[in-house]
Amino acid sequence: MWGAAASGIGSAAASAVGTAAGDETYKYAKEIINNLSCKVDNEADYDLEYNYGRLIKQAKELYACRDDILAQAKTKLVTQVYEAWISRVMKCEEEVQELETKYKKEKSNKRTWSQFFRGSSESRTDLSQSMAEKCKKLHNLWVEGKSEIGIVVEKLPERVIIMHGPKSEDKIFLDSTVEEILGHLRDKNVKRIGLWGMSGIGKTTIMQSLNNNEDTAKMFDIVIWVTVSKDWNLEKLQHKIADRLKLNMEGITDPNEIAQLICRDLKSKRCLLLLDEVREVLDMPLIGMCESEKDSKVVVATRNYHVCCDMETDLEINVQRLSEADAWKMFKVKVGRNVNLPGIEPIAKLVVSECAGLPLLIDKVASMFRRKDNFHLWSDGLRSLRRWPSIKIQGINELIECLKFCYEDLDDEVKKVCFLYGAIYPEDYEIYIDYLLECWRAEGFIHDTSEFRVARDKGHSILEELISVSLLEKSAKMNHVRMNKVIRNMALNISSQSCNFKVLVKPREGLQEAPNEVEWQQANRISLMDNKLCTLPEMPDCNELSTLLLQRNQDLIVIPESFFGCMQNLRVLDLHGTGITSLPSSISCLKCLKALYLHSCSCLMELRYLEGLEHLEVLDIRDTSLNHFPIQIGRLNQLKCLRMSLSNFGIRHSSNVEYCRNVFSSLLLLEELLIDVDPNNQSWEVTIKAISEAVAKLTHLTSLSICFPTVDCLKSFISTSQLWKDFRFTFQFSVGYHDTTPYKILDCFKYQIRKCLKFANGEGVDQIISDVLLETDAFELIGHKGTSRLSDFGIESINKMRGCLIEGCNEIETIVDGNRVERSALICLEKMFVNNVPNLKSIWEGPVHNGSLSQLTTLTLCKCLKLKKIFSSGMIKQLSRLEHLKVEDCPEIEEIIAESENNDLKPDALPELKMLELFDLPRVKSIWTSYSLEWPSLKKIKIFRCQMLTKLPFNNENAIYLRCIETNQTWWSASACQDDAIEQRLRSLWFQSP
Repeated sequence: MWGAAASGIGSAAASAVGTAAGDETYKYAKEIINNLSCKVDNEADYDLEYNYGRLIKQAKELYACRDDILAQAKTKLVTQVYEAWISRVMKCEEEVQELETKYKKEKSNKRTWSQFFRGSSESRTDLSQSMAEKCKKLHNLWVEGKSEIGIVVEKLPERVIIMHGPKSEDKIFLDSTVEEILGHLRDKNVKRIGLWGMSGIGKTTIMQSLNNNEDTAKMFDIVIWVTVSKDWNLEKLQHKIADRLKLNMEGITDPNEIAQLICRDLKSKRCLLLLDEVREVLDMPLIGMCESEKDSKVVVATRNYHVCCDMETDLEINVQRLSEADAWKMFKVKVGRNVNLPGIEPIAKLVVSECAGLPLLIDKVASMFRRKDNFHLWSDGLRSLRRWPSIKIQGINELIECLKFCYEDLDDEVKKVCFLYGAIYPEDYEIYIDYLLECWRAEGFIHDTSEFRVARDKGHSILEELISVSLLEKSAKMNHVRMNKVIRNMALNISSQSCNFKVLVKPREGLQEAPNEVEWQQANRISLMDNKLCTLPEMPDCNELSTLLLQRNQDLIVIPESFFGCMQNLRVLDLHGTGITSLPSSISCLKCLKALYLHSCSCLMELRYLEGLEHLEVLDIRDTSLNHFPIQIGRLNQLKCLRMSLSNFGIRHSSNVEYCRNVFSSLLLLEELLIDVDPNNQSWEVTIKAISEAVAKLTHLTSLSICFPTVDCLKSFISTSQLWKDFRFTFQFSVGYHDTTPYKILDCFKYQIRKCLKFANGEGVDQIISDVLLETDAFELIGHKGTSRLSDFGIESINKMRGCLIEGCNEIETIVDGNRVERSALICLEKMFVNNVPNLKSIWEGPVHNGSLSQLTTLTLCKCLKLKKIFSSGMIKQLSRLEHLKVEDCPEIEEIIAESENNDLKPDALPELKMLELFDLPRVKSIWTSYSLEWPSLKKIKIFRCQMLTKLPFNNENAIYLRCIETNQTWWSASACQDDAIEQRLRSLWFQSP
């Protein structure tokens, strides 16, 4: 309105001017115009200023809202609505900037008379109106943004956060363990996996590789990594998991509520939780890891085996040290080109040996030697390394601190001294467990019990604790442990600072002369084993000495007569494998001696002066040249463990036999007895019968290893003994004459077989054998006659056995005849070995009852000349745990899995089979006739001298975890693959053997 009026007045003014009216008229008109113009300008200016202020305020509020939403978008998932809203806000921002530019321009212009006639008031009014409209638009966008409906949603956590490392040169040596874990993660029955081993062994590297592995990302919706710090608590652990899941825990402090929140979120997710450096048992439900509807799983990495067990892991994987070859490869990669300098390689290999196969130590040592570029620096570095940890070496000491933590964390002094005792043996020396426990007891570490058996049980508990914290390692050799170089160095370092555990340890150093007497005087435990000592001091002053190890000093022929005169506190004396012919008279001074080892002293011809050993509990005199039964043994009334070889003693006359019976009858406290007999020498039959009759009446006997020449002799023993059926009683009974003494079956188990029966060259089925089989864990049937089936001994009798070896039994035709049994058979059998059974036609005949062979993990068939089929109808369905199948020198076999016997075979047959070995099978044409089986666990195949086997039952879809096909070039060249893709895959797995 005001703009129109002003415009009209302007026209009138122009007209008035144009008509050149009088001055009075002009002045009057000008005054009217100025008054109206000021009124119009003031109104326009007011509206413009007001709307500009509103515009700036609304814009600021909208921009703040936009910035808040942009910040949220960094951690949340944006939507298309969000994208459209942001686009509109950005466009509005540009429009606001244009309006601001126009406003500033308008403000800078001075209102002149000429501008009045150009209508400047009208432009300001238009600008103000545009601002007012823009304010509405800004406000509407602000309201929409503040509601946040449909603009942003909670951003899903990343499936995997890639960890830095591991280095490629570290990773390749641990890939096999990663693959093993991945295989278990695919198993629906496995929910928790424990990964354990000593510090520096590579556990964290394995966990990093597992976290970063592509297969892991495919298996799980989210992978959560948590390093459980030393000062961990439940709240910290929960918050790490909740943060990874992007859970809103604002205002929630109760751990139970947080656990419920985590549990609810994981219900619909496949989650893999990787817990590294776990030191204590974690309660998974308390953390929030409850049973998931999906396949959520946990992998725990810890130094302590018991942490795995107490967290109820489904399986435990012990991370082993690198092999010598892998350690050398890793060191070469890490140390770089200097390892190739002239003369360096021999020194470098000695350097690697000091690292004991520990990846962390190899890494640290390689870094140290990487800078050494000549022979002299490498030689000096090796000398320094060999003195570690007595001297400090930069970069390595954190490892020794971690190891010391494991030692200091042991909960009592007994475990600590038991550990330190292991260091008196050479590095990586395989220590027989029973022997070690005997030494611990003799030393007094295991006390508060008079029973040998109870002491052994306690000793095993201590041993398992030391193994579980990786201070000792289980050896590959059954029933042996060892201590690696790094741990041993630490133990010796600790001993050197102790007042009560001073050691003189120089095994395997090639010593020809004994240490000086000052060194003897200062030590309370001395180990000079495996040297070349020829002489010993006349009478060293070492009254505090409690253990003396001199074994396998073969050049030690004479011990000075007064040598033991000042060793009144000696408790363990090991002279086995030395060249001594007799013991000196001073042996009788050893009033505290509890364990004496003389076995394999092949020159020892007499055993005198034992009567003074009034506290002796362990005596081992096997494989000596003693030509008469030692009379003093009967006077050792504290003797609890005796090992001897009867064939060493010239017992022929009946009077000597009766004397021998009386000696054993007098050993009232004897708990463990081992008698070696030449099993092929029939002259000992009367003597063994007399001894076994006396032994049967001993009331404290808990373990017996003996050869009964006949079944009647066995019958006589078990009819008299009241103890042999006791569940705590351990036995190794050999019945009959044969050529081999060792029990082959025992070395096939990872755990100790407590009751074993070997029946050699027998005939028929004797009830007494069936009765003993009822109590037997492992059975060896050698050269048997008069029966064609193992099941003839009775299904009840063979159902407890875990291992079975059948060898040289020419009349055996089948193992079990299902037509003659009405129940499951061999329900506990884990390992079966059938060797040189020429008339064996089948493993099983007739129907296979459910549960039969359900525990079988290993099946080996060798030299079964008439065997045509391995898996009879229905048998293969029972083999859900079979892991290893070996078939060798069976010339009649044409199919490993016969199609005629297994025509309805399901794809998931043999679900646990990992290893398949086929040797010398001239007629075998197939493993299986098609690609229909999944082979879900198969990892390795060995094929040699199977010339008609030209096609394998594998394609690109099955046997997906197969990693190696070991064979020779001849077989591979003759094999046929119809599909190029299949051939390419199998060729990539081929490992050529000579």
